[in-house]
Amino acid sequence: MTNHTAGLRDRALAFRSLHLPGRPLVLPNAWDVASARLVEDAGAGAVATTSAGVAWARGAADGDRLDRERALRAVAEIVRAVRVPVTADIESGYAPDPEGVAGTVRAVLAAGAVGVNIEDAAPRGTGRGPLRPAGEQAERIAAARAAADAAGVPLFVNARVDTFLRGAGGVDDTLERAAAYLAAGADGIFVPGTVDPGTIEELAGGIRAPLNVLAGPGAPPAGALAAMGVARVSVGSAVAEAAYAVVHRAARELLGAGTYDAQTGGLAYGTLNELMGQDA
Repeated sequence: MTNHTAGLRDRALAFRSLHLPGRPLVLPNAWDVASARLVEDAGAGAVATTSAGVAWARGAADGDRLDRERALRAVAEIVRAVRVPVTADIESGYAPDPEGVAGTVRAVLAAGAVGVNIEDAAPRGTGRGPLRPAGEQAERIAAARAAADAAGVPLFVNARVDTFLRGAGGVDDTLERAAAYLAAGADGIFVPGTVDPGTIEELAGGIRAPLNVLAGPGAPPAGALAAMGVARVSVGSAVAEAAYAVVHRAARELLGAGTYDAQTGGLAYGTLNELMGQDA
């Protein structure tokens, strides 16, 4: 086993251990080196990327529009910038078939990340969907699992089920897909699109793996989600959206009224500069 593989294995095991029902891993998703360092500095046990934020920061739209090379270059930069484990949002795998998904996973490991999110929504504009057939998605997850196992790294495969997000099913459909994905080698199940307490409790009780939910403004606090049995709480693109909203407000105010109120409350130059000057 090489030093690189041994280090990845240790980080992967550490990341895996953070998924505890009732004591969830809370992830403010990052999209570049600065946001990742700020998340780590705030005390996060790991850093998760947001595919939307990564795409926007590189001038592309979310939704399988950013190519794999550029997306994983961003992941590698984030891995090098922080000390905690990193998990990568790889959308639907940046590939049309299971073999391509396996190639993406090998690239993720080369970048140094120890977890992935893989969604089952069919890419927009392909005339398919809204979700891939469960059997087809299970093959893609199995390919990801096999690639990680062959590399000797217990990569945490977080299988995203988009039934609620895409209006393609309810609890029963979600549980059925979750079971198929776990059987294919997934380690956790991510169900965005619902923060209803009753629904979350049903999902947590029916899924035999760590449950990840997507939270944000209007959702129950992380502590309440923990009490429902959630093992991972993430916010997707919400933090990036809030950051870009400040840019938008400040620019419109400055170019309109010529005033600066939207710029108040920012982090001090010295604080950010010192954070970015640190070695990971």
